[in-house]
Amino acid sequence: MHLRLQILALAIVPLVVAILAITAFITWQSTNLARASIETFEHHMLEAKQAELEKLTKLALSSIQDIYDAAGPDDEAAKEKVKQILGNIEYGEDGYFFVYDYNGLGVVHPRQPFRPGKNWIDLVDPDGKHVIAQLIERAREGGGIFRYKWEKPSTGEVADKLSYAVGLDKWHWMLGTGVYLDDVFAKTRAADADLRATITRTFFTVTIIAIPSVLLVFFTCMFINVRQQRLADTKLKELTQRVIDTQEEERLRIARELHDGISQNLVGVRYALDLARRRVTAESPEALAAIEKGAGALNDAIKEVRRISHDLRPGVIDDLGLTTALKALVENFSERNNIPATLDSVAFKHMLVPEARIALYRVAQEALTNIERHAGATAVTVRFSSQRGRIQMQISDNGRGFAATDKRRAGLGLRNMQERMAHFGGQLLVESSAKGTTLTAQLPVGTLMARPAAGEAA
Repeated sequence: MHLRLQILALAIVPLVVAILAITAFITWQSTNLARASIETFEHHMLEAKQAELEKLTKLALSSIQDIYDAAGPDDEAAKEKVKQILGNIEYGEDGYFFVYDYNGLGVVHPRQPFRPGKNWIDLVDPDGKHVIAQLIERAREGGGIFRYKWEKPSTGEVADKLSYAVGLDKWHWMLGTGVYLDDVFAKTRAADADLRATITRTFFTVTIIAIPSVLLVFFTCMFINVRQQRLADTKLKELTQRVIDTQEEERLRIARELHDGISQNLVGVRYALDLARRRVTAESPEALAAIEKGAGALNDAIKEVRRISHDLRPGVIDDLGLTTALKALVENFSERNNIPATLDSVAFKHMLVPEARIALYRVAQEALTNIERHAGATAVTVRFSSQRGRIQMQISDNGRGFAATDKRRAGLGLRNMQERMAHFGGQLLVESSAKGTTLTAQLPVGTLMARPAAGEAA
């Protein structure tokens, strides 16, 4: 990953983490607020139930008030009337009144007939609360609320119950009534579930919106970055090729100048020296020797100029094709270095575009130069072939090779060869070991032109 993308990723990741952390904190805070709201809701409902019980108890007291006020402490007839009245008062499916004396003896219980006549002072609920004793205590205190667990008449199951108890002190009775709280808890659970579902939906909504948005920004930036990188690479390749084309044009111009200008002038000078040598008499041996020496140096200069001109831009590429130019290059290499070098080439059915021919020739030229300078080889083979429309040139030597670290430190030559191949969509492969080096240059079918006319070559 490029440095720019790494920086972008490092900027996006903390943002995603921050969004998740903020969302989680808000969710946690909302959950706490919802829990507090539900507790407040439950408290208000219990207060409403308590107020309701107080009102019901007042109604029950008002129904027996006249009898109770007129009766004495031991008026059994009045007590029986009060028992009958309270036993017949019912409200709702599970609403009734119950009476116990202060010693815990059951007096009135319309839903559980087995309780009157028995002492229940030691009765405890599943939570270990002494129910009757606590209700009697509330009644003696002047009236109060007590919460416990009791069997619900409609279902037969034990449920939470809230009761309000008052005392009939003249008769030492505790009068009470109660409501079951399962409906309150059901509403509380429903409200809690709704709030939790809402919080969960909110969390996932924020996550679904935030995370994809951040990722969209990230991948959009990556796409733009990669696109700009590709455009920059394309422009760089175009610039590189333009530089190479300019170099080739300059080579061609200089080669022509050397061949048509300096070389011709040097040939003219050599003719003049030849003429001077024929006119010098035998009586002037020193002058004749000087002319002979100058003519030899001039011949060497002419050969060097022609060699430089040929290396800059061999005209044989344009006149006779790449194969012939490579053959001349290999023969010249072998003659100059006294190293056996062979060219193995097949006949082409298609002709390379001029730029591709120059690129392959420059790769071969650079490779042979590297072999000459560094390889210490005793044999070189150049194979030039066309397979399935793909051009391949392979240059092998039996020299000392080079390590991968040397390859990474390779100079401008290897880099130029790679860029020449990459410009045409090709590739340059290098395999090197202690037994030698093989360089393979490949060009795709796009570098081929139509079949050449008779007499043309690749």
